Amino acid sequence: MERHDLRPRDDWQAQVEAQGLIWHSEGSEPYWDESGYYAFGLDEIERIEVASESVHQLLVKAGDRIVAQPEIMTHFGIPDFCHQPICDAWQSGPPALHYGRFDFGYDGHGEPKLFEFNCDTPTSMLEAAVIQWDWKEACFPQLDQYTSLHEKLIARWAALRPPLPGGRLWFTHSADPSHEDTITTTYLRDLAEQAGLETHAVVIDDIGLDADGRIVDADDQLIGALFKLYPWEWIVEEDFGADIVRHLDDTIWIEPIWKMLWSNKAILALLWEMFPDHPNLLPASFRAEDVGPNYVAKPFLAREGANIELVRGGETIARSGGEYLGGQMLYQQLYPLRDFGKGYPVIGAWVVDGEAAGMGIREDGLITGNRARFVPHVIR
Repeated sequence: MERHDLRPRDDWQAQVEAQGLIWHSEGSEPYWDESGYYAFGLDEIERIEVASESVHQLLVKAGDRIVAQPEIMTHFGIPDFCHQPICDAWQSGPPALHYGRFDFGYDGHGEPKLFEFNCDTPTSMLEAAVIQWDWKEACFPQLDQYTSLHEKLIARWAALRPPLPGGRLWFTHSADPSHEDTITTTYLRDLAEQAGLETHAVVIDDIGLDADGRIVDADDQLIGALFKLYPWEWIVEEDFGADIVRHLDDTIWIEPIWKMLWSNKAILALLWEMFPDHPNLLPASFRAEDVGPNYVAKPFLAREGANIELVRGGETIARSGGEYLGGQMLYQQLYPLRDFGKGYPVIGAWVVDGEAAGMGIREDGLITGNRARFVPHVIR
């Protein structure tokens, strides 16, 4: 694993915009950063690929454990009225993309170490699947890249078409100022159409309930199947959250409500309890003293690196602000990220239906936040 400097393409902004990435900069600072790239050996890529599929298998076993012992969900902070619906969805297996992004610490040596699993509303997908491949073809056509996310998502949408009512699917997200959610949802909608689905768009604020408690769009059409880039923990806390959960059988939700188990960082403590010393896991607990003097404290449900604290030898070395104060905390052993000269990279390793599907790399300070830069990669 090496980082190399590179002169950006003269028209890189136009190039990435043509591929759909309109949110490529924040002011004068690039989010998509092709002033450098990472190069990996094939053995390193295979290590990341194996880690992705291995950890996914561990999560399946952890899900089985939680469903067998639903009281674990109380420790996760999941509302009581969601417990049985989550168990039912886990056991019945409703249609799902079964996609997600593992955030791994990896420095080119040893095994990738799991930081968290973004599987309910993962982003940086277009960058990993399309933008960096287009960059590679322009700059390093003779080299390869670790990515099959685009093709695997289309295949997964095609597999989901038969169980969706009329092959029809609504797509929703919040109206985010940065347009990151808009870009991600639009990309997934395009892939679904390539797979033969009929799609409709609706902003989540325009979704309502009819007299029977079923969800409808702004035109009062009953929504039979819905892809949402909006986290379940927010949905169930809405005024109509309990009604949504009561009427889960009226709408196919992608992703299903059981994703509340895996997207909650409390799952990291359960994984370590079930699989201590697994090579891709870091010690994790609900108590800081269980993981030693060097640890990361993070809220169960924080996003974009918010409200994270890094402690080394009892001293705080980094802390991020945010709005997730007062919630339950997870403590995970500190992994020493390596600075390759321009920041600390975190590997975002994708899986689709349990299969490894590529990766993206984000660089930032010791805490990877919403100002992290996406840096492309190649395989030597």
